[in-house]
Amino acid sequence: MFNQVLKRLGIGADNSGVCGSGWLERPGGAELVSLNPSTGEPIARVKTAARADYDNVIEDAQASFKRWRLMPPPARGEVIRQFGLALREHKADLGMLVTLEAGKIRSEGEGEVQEMIDMCDFATGLSRQLYGLTIASERPHHRLIEQWHPLGPIGVITAFNFPVAVWAWNATLAAVCGDTVIWKPSPQTPLTAIAVQKIANKVFAEHELSGIFSLCIDKTTEAGRWMAKDRRLPLISATGSCAMGRVVSATVAGRLGRSLLELGGNNAMIVTESADLDMALRAVVFAAVGTAGQRCTTLRRLFMHESVADRFIERLVRAYRSLVIGEPWQDDVLVGPLISAAARERMVEALDNVRQQGGEVLCGGKTREGPGYFVEPTIVRGKASMPIVAQETFAPILYVMAYRQLDEAIAAHNTVDQGLSSAIFTNQLVEAERFLSPAGSDCGIANVNVGTSGAEIGGAFGGEKDTGGGREAGSDAWKAYMRRQTCTINYGTELPLAQGVRFDVQSTRQ
Repeated sequence: MFNQVLKRLGIGADNSGVCGSGWLERPGGAELVSLNPSTGEPIARVKTAARADYDNVIEDAQASFKRWRLMPPPARGEVIRQFGLALREHKADLGMLVTLEAGKIRSEGEGEVQEMIDMCDFATGLSRQLYGLTIASERPHHRLIEQWHPLGPIGVITAFNFPVAVWAWNATLAAVCGDTVIWKPSPQTPLTAIAVQKIANKVFAEHELSGIFSLCIDKTTEAGRWMAKDRRLPLISATGSCAMGRVVSATVAGRLGRSLLELGGNNAMIVTESADLDMALRAVVFAAVGTAGQRCTTLRRLFMHESVADRFIERLVRAYRSLVIGEPWQDDVLVGPLISAAARERMVEALDNVRQQGGEVLCGGKTREGPGYFVEPTIVRGKASMPIVAQETFAPILYVMAYRQLDEAIAAHNTVDQGLSSAIFTNQLVEAERFLSPAGSDCGIANVNVGTSGAEIGGAFGGEKDTGGGREAGSDAWKAYMRRQTCTINYGTELPLAQGVRFDVQSTRQ
């Protein structure tokens, strides 16, 4: 079955990971092996980019941009609409490839592809709504307007946990805005990127276009450094760890470029005394366990009112013990593997720190014997003051803590460095509004009676503090991929200056 999926997506035993206006059959970089985290076995090999290959891709993207930016935005939107149709045709196979390469369960793999499709639909509509403004001028016979132009070739760096959806958040919007896009995917999930690039190439070729979407895979982080330093890329959108974001941000800022950062998230939920505990339980389990705890929006800290804490924890432990862990392509499985042996070791190390700092493991915490990088989702009773609680461990560890007053819980909620996603479960309007007020959650996403994971594409996605401040996907996130231009038009016969300034000179008329 798996071989047929790979074949339908054009994935062979050996693949080129470099594509500009066409595939580079013999790139000069090192060979990369994509592993199935469920088995630890190779799926396929990828030939990666050397510096010369990267430069060729950038030059192709620059040349393609000169033509693409002049196409009417609705015409660009039509191309992206057809790309969305092509993704629909391959949804099941692409979803399975996400499962094989990233370890997501099947519904999450297909859900990620659906997110790409949704972004194509959103971008198609957006292509007719790249609105500027008409601004009142203080000068007579003057018109003041604001318009938006394409920015240029955009560099997009993505992480393994959402190997295709986050690229689509960026690429579809950038494309309808008139930009070309160079994609550096995670070296842990190169095959999904190659499959998407192949689908995109076919669609663009039908319109006699190439180089709109490009691909540059490398085995390390070197290509990311090239992109961050490259003045030919006016914007770098990077998803990853806070440590990675600091390096990218400083490098791009050093050349006065723009960066759009989506980094870590040590996310929390508050369950109040009035909460619907049935709803809260479902939300906690999905948010804490989905994608084996490897989402940037994964729930990692749970604050419960002391009146409900004990019975809620009891129910939560029972739910965790019922979870089916195993090969993520199996229908009944809810928890797949971590991405690598190194990720598994980081979880083991974090739990060692938990015990040293006085935390109590209530359930889970073990690694599974045999092939693959499987672990048991873990619940830890602890305190917000424990240093490990303030650290984001990219694994299914949930820290549970009781609180007495809501303001106390909100303050503890806001103590961590990251500020991505947050949630409160309550049936009291006042509690919900306090959480959403300026003195409430300090995150970019704040939900009421909804978990921290599973954002819709219509809203702008992103966070504050060490999460980077970027915004992707919906709302007005499209503005990041364009340059704003303010224009003043004088249709009169005089030349008045703004602010009443006078600067009279002798007429030069003869």
